Amino acid sequence: MMRAAVILLAMLVHVSALAKGGDQMLHYEADLSNQTSLQRGAKLFVNYCLSCHSAAFMRYNRLGRDLGIPDDVLKANLMFGTDKTGETMTVAMNPQEAAQWFGVAPPDLSVTARARGASWLYTYFMTFYRDPARPNGVNNLAFKDVAMPHVLWELQGWQRPVYSEENPQVISHLELESPGLLDQEGYRRAVQDLVNFLVYLGEPIKLKRQAIGGWVIAYLLVLLGVVYLLKREFWKDVH
Repeated sequence: MMRAAVILLAMLVHVSALAKGGDQMLHYEADLSNQTSLQRGAKLFVNYCLSCHSAAFMRYNRLGRDLGIPDDVLKANLMFGTDKTGETMTVAMNPQEAAQWFGVAPPDLSVTARARGASWLYTYFMTFYRDPARPNGVNNLAFKDVAMPHVLWELQGWQRPVYSEENPQVISHLELESPGLLDQEGYRRAVQDLVNFLVYLGEPIKLKRQAIGGWVIAYLLVLLGVVYLLKREFWKDVH
């Protein structure tokens, strides 16, 4: 209970700083080693994002291999627009129609995490709030005048902005107005799962690349030692 209170207080302080400064993000480091989190994030992505946003650089069978999801589970839980695991994660929504509905066509999310960063995405999903002046009735502290509706509202609930007493134009923090299906800690974990998955989408090879990089550096260090010993052996007669 005490730990949850500390986490909530820290989040409130960060959101308050974001609202006042406008360029401060809630810090989050993605964890690509947590395969269970990535699986949960994939489920959230398919259920809440894939209806509008594609991930055209990712194939379902690659997703299944990387995240340890068997084909039958993949087809039953993550594939709703096709039954071919070799297909990419595309959507049927017409871009022109989407632009009419939302004001802009929803972008492909394959490399959004590489362009925006994990902290930006985490802040984005955490800081939607009610704004009757906006067409969709919501706004966002990370993306002012956002066109996207708050698709995770049923999980988080609705937040309202609380304005600064010193400056009524500045949002001091966000306050939960009506709860969703998850409590605040549960929603925070769900957002982390989703961000982890989006970071994975941006560079699926990252963990393997880092592992290979470690071996390459180790090899070069061993090679350096061998070359140094060879150099000493070749030059000892010169002196």
